[in-house]
Amino acid sequence: KALQGANVTVPHKESAYEQCDEVRGIAQTIKAVNTLVIENGRLIGYNTDADGFIHAIESFGPIRSALILGAGGTARALSVALRSKGIDVTVLNRSEGRLEYFKNEGIASYAWENFTPDAYDMIINTTSAGLSDNELPVPAAMLKELLTRTKAAVDVIYGKETPFLREVKERCLPYKDGSDMLLSQGVLANYLFLHRRYPIDQIESAMRQSFLY
Repeated sequence: KALQGANVTVPHKESAYEQCDEVRGIAQTIKAVNTLVIENGRLIGYNTDADGFIHAIESFGPIRSALILGAGGTARALSVALRSKGIDVTVLNRSEGRLEYFKNEGIASYAWENFTPDAYDMIINTTSAGLSDNELPVPAAMLKELLTRTKAAVDVIYGKETPFLREVKERCLPYKDGSDMLLSQGVLANYLFLHRRYPIDQIESAMRQSFLY
C-alpha cells in the first residue's frame, strides 16, 4: 500500500515545513512540521509535538512557569503550547541567532551570555545535547544553579539517559524523558495518517501496548 504519512524529527522539522504543499494548525505559526500526510497527492504538514507534550506533562500537576532550553522547532511548538495553557515561558539558547521568533512573540528569551537564572516549575531540554554525545544543554555551572531552582524537568530525547537527565536524577527531581511525548504525539500523528477514521483513544490503546515491548 502507498505511504500515507511520516513523522519528522530533529533537526529536520523546519525543512519539512518548507517542503509542504499546505501547512495546517499550530505548524503554521511555529513554521515547523513533524507530521507529514499525503492527501490527494499533496503533502500536508502538521505539528503534533505541542499537544503531545501537554498531555505528557499532566502527571506533574499544575505548572505555572517553564524554562525551555534550545530554540529550534520543538522549542517553538512547546512555547506556543505552554503559553496557551497560561504558563509563563522563558527560552534559553546558546546564542541570539535563533531567538528572533520568540522575541517577536513576546516570549522572554536569552542567550547564555545575558541570562540570569530564576526559579521555574519546570525545565525542558529541547536541544540535541546528549542525543549522540555526552554534552549538557547549558554549561555545567549554569545547569547546577538552575536545578536548585526548579521543581521538575523533562528531556524530549528518549531511549537513553542523557547527561542532562543524570544531573536531574542526582538531585532527586521529578522527571520524564521524551517517551510519553513520543507516544502522545504519535497517537495524534496516526490519527492524521488514518484520516481520522478511528477514535484517538482507540489508537492510543493500541500504540500503548506496542510501547510495552
